[in-house]
Formats: sequence, C-alpha cells, structure tokens
Amino acid sequence: MALPAAASEPASVDSGWILSRLAQPAPMRTSFVEVRSSRLLKNPLRLYGEYRRPDDDTLVREVRVPYVETTTLRGDQATIARAGKPPRTFSMSRAPQLAGLQASFGALLGGDQRAIARDFNVATTGTRAQWRMQLSPRQAALKQVVRDITLYGRGSELRCIETRPVRGDEVQRTLLASAARSVTATTPAERLVTLCQQGD
Repeated sequence: MALPAAASEPASVDSGWILSRLAQPAPMRTSFVEVRSSRLLKNPLRLYGEYRRPDDDTLVREVRVPYVETTTLRGDQATIARAGKPPRTFSMSRAPQLAGLQASFGALLGGDQRAIARDFNVATTGTRAQWRMQLSPRQAALKQVVRDITLYGRGSELRCIETRPVRGDEVQRTLLASAARSVTATTPAERLVTLCQQGD
C-alpha cells in the first residue's frame, strides 16, 4: 500500500525547532573558519580558530591563524588580547559588531529564544535536514552596521553564519563545526560558499 504523499515529504522547519536544537549547555567549544572579504585585499582573509563558551555568561573567540588573538565577551564588556600586547577592555556599546555576535551566537548556544525574538526579526526556510534562518536586527545600534545575519544548518548542527554589513557588499562568512573542519589552505573561495550555504 502506498504511503500518503505527506509522509514522504521532508519535515518543515520553524525557528522554535531550530533554536531548541542549537542550544548547547556550557561548557562547549567549536572550531571556526572566518572569511573576510575586502576590496583592499587581493584574496579574502581566512581566520582559523575556536569559539568557546566556558559558562553561560561568557563567549570566547580564539584566533590561532594567521595571528593569535583572544576576544572575551562577558556581560557588556569585551576584552581583546593579542600576543605581545596588553589586553584591551571596553564596553560593547563601542563595538556593535561584537554586541551582535554575543546577542546572536551567545543566545543561540544558550537556547534563549526570548532574547533572539527581542533582538531580531526571524525568518526561516528549508527543512529539518537543511535549513536557513535569517536574523534582522531590531536594535538601532546594530541596525546601523549589520543588515542581517543568516544561519545555515543541517539538523542540530549550525554550519555557517553569514553577516551582511549595511555599508559595502562584502559578506563575512564564519564556517563552523564540520564545515570548518572541511576547509584547508587550498580550498577555493567558491567552495567555501558551497560549504556554507549547501553543505558538503
């Protein structure tokens, strides 16, 4: 006997389902490859490192290649430490990009659906097997610098974050988890886009 058509169709996805799957209790860590494009650069800059969440209130971004830098976000304070230089601590009101990182990535990992809904307009497409969620900032400070943040994932895995600035057309991509581990020094730029948006 043939199954109803609906039974064979991929399950649809909504923001609640995605956010519940992305939540990871602290402590956690995941590798990343960040790709920064600029008209001033002949080739996009690739940063290799790791995100850590040692506790519920702290997000740490460690860049290991091509330079060493640790950014620690806690509360409304950011501390940036580079090898050979004294750490700098400042309010994230001076760096809305970092505030956006904490508000989106930190809230995602914490499973804080209320914070996501407060700080962003949310739109989702795709299926539970492969989904896309777009976050558009509500807060004026972040809206001045970030047009939107798009998350790409498969099941419970967040594989990539694309951030579009208000000025310019350079999209910043951060590949995470298995997508980041698939990147090598020779991976071409177009392959990075595929890994980000479509998976392997």
